[in-house]
Amino acid sequence: MVTETITSIRPALAVLIPFICALLVLATGEKRRDLREAWSILASICTFLVVASLLGPILKEGVIVESMPISLVELTPVLRLYFRVDALGQLFAFLSSFLWILTTLYSIGYMRNLHERNQTRYYVFFAICIMAAIGIAFSGNLFTLFIFYEILSISAYPLVIHHETEEAMKAGRKYLMYILFGGVLLLGATAMTYVWTGTLSFSEVAIFKNRPASANVLRLLFVTFMMGFGVKAALIPLHDWLPSAMVAPAPVSALLHAVAVVNAGVFGIVRVIYNVFGPEIVKDLGLGIVLAYVASITIIVASYWALKEDNLKRRLAYSTISQLSYIVLGAAILAPNALIGGVVHIAYQGVMKITLFFCAGAIFVQTGVKNVSEMNGIGKSMPITMGAFAIATMGMIGLPPMAGFLTKWYLVMGAQEANQAIFILVLLFSALLNTSYLGQPVYYAFFKKSEREYKEASFSLLAPILITAALILIWGTFASMPYSPLRLSQIYA
Repeated sequence: MVTETITSIRPALAVLIPFICALLVLATGEKRRDLREAWSILASICTFLVVASLLGPILKEGVIVESMPISLVELTPVLRLYFRVDALGQLFAFLSSFLWILTTLYSIGYMRNLHERNQTRYYVFFAICIMAAIGIAFSGNLFTLFIFYEILSISAYPLVIHHETEEAMKAGRKYLMYILFGGVLLLGATAMTYVWTGTLSFSEVAIFKNRPASANVLRLLFVTFMMGFGVKAALIPLHDWLPSAMVAPAPVSALLHAVAVVNAGVFGIVRVIYNVFGPEIVKDLGLGIVLAYVASITIIVASYWALKEDNLKRRLAYSTISQLSYIVLGAAILAPNALIGGVVHIAYQGVMKITLFFCAGAIFVQTGVKNVSEMNGIGKSMPITMGAFAIATMGMIGLPPMAGFLTKWYLVMGAQEANQAIFILVLLFSALLNTSYLGQPVYYAFFKKSEREYKEASFSLLAPILITAALILIWGTFASMPYSPLRLSQIYA
């Protein structure tokens, strides 16, 4: 329950800084690449500091931070840009802004090592994606959420087609087809919400709390929202764009899977369940259990597909599809502990998956290897890289003391609270599949012989990998420390 509301310019400032960064990078261009990259690093640090400064107020349970009024986009008193920061939004923004720093550092080493083209365009649209992600996180109403959701959708397209090959362009078309379809559904659902309720604002009371529409209308609207957000959340059968997008460079894959794009989808699903409809209505209409089964099917089927995939990045893409549905499952079970497990997995999945993609990128830069079957003995030549990969793998499996263990712990407790033992079996079976498809690269790297010798990745690639791998351990071992993702998840739940 909200006990205090603080007005501050900081939420709007956190959105504005990445936009200014994009303009500065564009103005700097290709000829002054050191300055161009310096703008990205400086902006990422400044954005993180602004977002981090909101942690103190948000961690005082019940406190909400509202932004000063923004009149640049205000079609009506309802259709206006409005920022409001709660624990869920703070978790997403904190993760996105922090990982922006690491991804920028990683990108510099990756792009320069491979002499990638279109680097200015890359940094411009990466900054716009981060701006959109923070805008989504801090959205105070559905209108603001929709605007920034669509900005994120469009700005990720140039990153997906970065190489501009025939395969990349095909992946880009598929991405646009899926994402724009989801956007149309969200626009329709948002408009109908306004028609039925006269408001789009998030607050401590769900928008549909008083049930202004019939049960069938609410069910149809809920399904429309879930399909709209489900595209980015990669719920089966709306997932196919994600593996195809793996033609993009490794830092883009990290953005798609860990920093912004897919997390925006699951974030939207949590918002709809708890801030638009409310858990009571979702439960009474039987919608939560249906969504939980869809998430469970996605978890198992995507894990099976990952096991069959030899290309490392595509295997990790199917892993992301599975892992995102842990978050959806936690929200759909409609039990406090399950919600904690789902929300905290936004952060845990983010750091674990970005570690895996960073490692995959470093392996490609140093060896040219793209497939799991070609990873024999790489662990002996690149022990630090593959050691971090192994830590992230253990986290994904859910082994203590890694962060991923806490996700499964809270989800299991939530399933028990809801008397839904079947979801415990889903989690156990998923852990076995995780062990298989992620354990295989680790086994090949450390326990099979290679006829070739490689060099360990450069410091610019290793430093972000080591930091994210350390976070997996720290957030798992010291989960209840101040300012932790678990604490923010507990406040929201």
